[in-house]
Amino acid sequence: MAEKKQIGKQYEQIMRDLKAGVYAPVYILMGDEAYYIDIIVDFIAQNALNEEDRDFNQTIVFGADVTAGQVADMAKRFPMMADRQVVIVKEAQNIKNWERIEAYVEKPQASTVLVLAYKNGSIDGRKKIISKAEKVGVVFESKKKRDYELPGFIDAYVKSKECTIDNKSSQMVADYIGADLSRLTSELDKVIMSLPDNDRRITPDVVEQQIGVSKDYNGYELRNAIANHDILKANRIVKYFDNNPKTGNAFMLIPMLFSYFQNLMLAYYAPNRTNENDVAKWLDLKSSWAAKEFITGMRNYSGVKVMQIIEKIRETDAKSKGLDNPNTGVGELLKELVFFILH
Repeated sequence: MAEKKQIGKQYEQIMRDLKAGVYAPVYILMGDEAYYIDIIVDFIAQNALNEEDRDFNQTIVFGADVTAGQVADMAKRFPMMADRQVVIVKEAQNIKNWERIEAYVEKPQASTVLVLAYKNGSIDGRKKIISKAEKVGVVFESKKKRDYELPGFIDAYVKSKECTIDNKSSQMVADYIGADLSRLTSELDKVIMSLPDNDRRITPDVVEQQIGVSKDYNGYELRNAIANHDILKANRIVKYFDNNPKTGNAFMLIPMLFSYFQNLMLAYYAPNRTNENDVAKWLDLKSSWAAKEFITGMRNYSGVKVMQIIEKIRETDAKSKGLDNPNTGVGELLKELVFFILH
C-alpha cells in the first residue's frame, strides 16, 4: 500500500553524494530512527576534512549545551587554512529556540558544512526552516522500519557483508530483535563474524547458536503455524514460550501477530488475492515469498474472523499492559489469544 512520502532526500542519494565528495552547506537529519542519522553524521565527521584539518576546523557539540545563536556564530566562522569547516550539532532537538539557525540557513556560509542531527522526532515539515534548508542543502527524515520491511533490510545488510541469509533465518532475526536497527546490525555483525571463511551462509542453526533464538520455537514458526491453522504446532510453541519466557513473550509476539493480521485484512482487498506477486505488490512486500503466508491465511480465516482477531489482539495488548486486568499473567493472555485465533 502507498506510504506517505518522506521529507527531503533519501538516504541512498545522500550517501552517494557524500562518497563522491559532494557536501552541502546545511544538513537537517531528523526522525525516529537514529541508525541512518548516525551513519551520515559519522561519515561527514570522518571524511569531510583531512585528519590534520579537524583540530581547528571541526566542531562537535550537543544541543543541550548550546543556543541557536551560538550554533549560528560557529557556522559563520571561516575555516583556518582549509577549504571548509564542519559544525555538527548532535541531539539538536534539545535546542530551545531555532530563530537564529533559521536565519542562518537562509544564507549559509559556503565554506561551512552545518549538520543538525535531530533525533526522536521530526521538525514539522511546514516550518520555514525545512523549506529554507531544502533550497540550500539537505533535509532527511529517518523513519522507523515497519515490521515487514525488516527482512528486506536484513537481506541487504548481510549481502553488503558478502554473506547470504535464507528467508526463515532473516525472519527469525527480525522477529526476535525487532526494529532497533542499531541493535539489529550489531547482532548481525556478531553472527557474520562467527561464520567460517569457507561458508558465509546464515542459516537457522547459526541464528540459534549465535543469537539464542530457537530455530523451532520462535515468532516466525508461531506465525507460520497460525497462518496454516496448525493448532498442535501453535500450542506447542506457545507452551514453550510460557516455560521459557526469555525466548518469547507477549510484548514481542502480540505486535508481531497484530502486524500479520492487519496485513492479512489488507490482503483481502488485493485485486488478485491468489497471485503471490500481486499480493506482495499490494502489501508493499519485498518479495513474493513473503506473500505466501497471507495467501495461506486468507484460505484459513474469513474476513470477519480476521476483524474479530484484530479486535482481540487490541484487547490482549491492553490487558498485557495492565488495563482492565487485575491478575491474568501475560503468558496466560497469550494462550487465550492463540486459542481465540485458532477456534
